Amino acid sequence: MSERRPYPSDLSDARWELIEPVLAAWRFERRGRALDFGRPPRHDLREIMNAILYVDRTGVQWRYLPHDFPPWETVYGYFAKWEKDDVFAQLTGVLRRLLRQQEGKRAEPSACVIDAQSVKTSTSVPATSQGTDAGKKIVGRKRSIVTDTLGLLLAVLVTAASVQDSAAGTHLVDEVAAAYPTIRKVWVDGGYRQHLVEHAAALGIDMEIVQRAPGTRGFTPQPKRWTVERTYGWLMFHRRLARDYETLPSRSEAMIHLAMTNLMARRLTGEATISWRDPTSPDQLRIPG
Repeated sequence: MSERRPYPSDLSDARWELIEPVLAAWRFERRGRALDFGRPPRHDLREIMNAILYVDRTGVQWRYLPHDFPPWETVYGYFAKWEKDDVFAQLTGVLRRLLRQQEGKRAEPSACVIDAQSVKTSTSVPATSQGTDAGKKIVGRKRSIVTDTLGLLLAVLVTAASVQDSAAGTHLVDEVAAAYPTIRKVWVDGGYRQHLVEHAAALGIDMEIVQRAPGTRGFTPQPKRWTVERTYGWLMFHRRLARDYETLPSRSEAMIHLAMTNLMARRLTGEATISWRDPTSPDQLRIPG
């Protein structure tokens, strides 16, 4: 690892110990299929990951990466390869199982929560992958996520904001049923339709629609569903997710997995996530996890 002044987003030794086996296995497998197997890698995996975390945490454009990181073209190339090979999803899965066990839960969940969030997009996002959320009056993309009851990510789907919650939910329920056969219960909000409840039942999953109390105005935590709302709050500590800046929806999903990887690794090692506020300010917040 090259000598440089560390950034707040850099991996500590303890967090790198959690993440390194997945990345090392990926590199070993990839080099085994390459013609240049005998040539040593040029860039350190930890520094590559630090650079990607820097982008996710600060929201900086790839070309604006500080020069003490590896070249931005290299960093982005690794990000694209890891996204294509589902490395970020693998990291999320490994850390989630470890964290659930640390919290006294079984490694695999038996219940989950589904919710959607519409966000604005940048000018770099193709118009063909955007849409308008008529209810929230947002032009952009929609992030639909599935979390366990601790708020830990199980699955994510990024679509145009015009896609109905139930349409994205159908895809996610199918994914959850295939990937997590232990799940038997799921909670959703009133934006999901009855036909999705029936679809989930056909897969052996009991879906419950949690309705807001009549007359309720503004944000009110809902029973069972509040954990997924908290997860969206956690994700917003990563400025790259304040909008959707990614050209491909799959890259947006990777950024969400990366943010959850960062959050879970910090919780596993007992390290705090510093907020966006000035760290020298007396009202500086340190967010657990």
